[in-house]
Amino acid sequence: MNENRGRFLTIEGIEGVGKSTQVARLSQALSERGIDHVVTREPGGTPLAERIREILLNCRDEALPPVAELLLMFAARSVHVNNHVDPNLKAGRWVVCDRFIDATYAYQGGGRRLGVESIRQLEAMVLGARRPDLTLLLDAPVEQSLQRARQRNAGAAADRFESERVEFFERVRDAYHARAAAEPDRIAVIDAAQSADAVAADILTMLEGRAWIS
Repeated sequence: MNENRGRFLTIEGIEGVGKSTQVARLSQALSERGIDHVVTREPGGTPLAERIREILLNCRDEALPPVAELLLMFAARSVHVNNHVDPNLKAGRWVVCDRFIDATYAYQGGGRRLGVESIRQLEAMVLGARRPDLTLLLDAPVEQSLQRARQRNAGAAADRFESERVEFFERVRDAYHARAAAEPDRIAVIDAAQSADAVAADILTMLEGRAWIS
């Protein structure tokens, strides 16, 4: 890897596993160590990509077919990577991203049952050789995760994904596990059923083990 390029870390998992909490904690830990970094998310991350996110999460007036959902995900990703992720990495900053390509394989490939071949073709077109340096998969049983998400969102309207049934998230979780099994060197599975403090400690231990932080 080009030593002048920053690290690209992604945090994955279904609703309710604590991604937002751990992204914030990791950002604080990096700041405390003087590591220049940016925090971003998918879909979203730039003004234009955030507009696409709004369609993906809140489109209710008209049905959004699974294939259209997949294409919008990659449209947002193309904007995000070209306009935000790559420029920051090239400037030597770390990029910490809440979800990335693995979420597409999990949600659209597994959850929507679109399979992997079309996703691979779009991935090659949009990302080329771009991959995260490390992906932290926060994993917890679906029922537990969804209960946490319901408590977190109490009184707020659920978005298109949060409104899905348990069976959908079981497929998503299974697809995440398949990705982790296929790429164990890149994807580290973290037990998200633990306390937030324990999860944060596991993440820092993982980075220390790779000698990326001390």
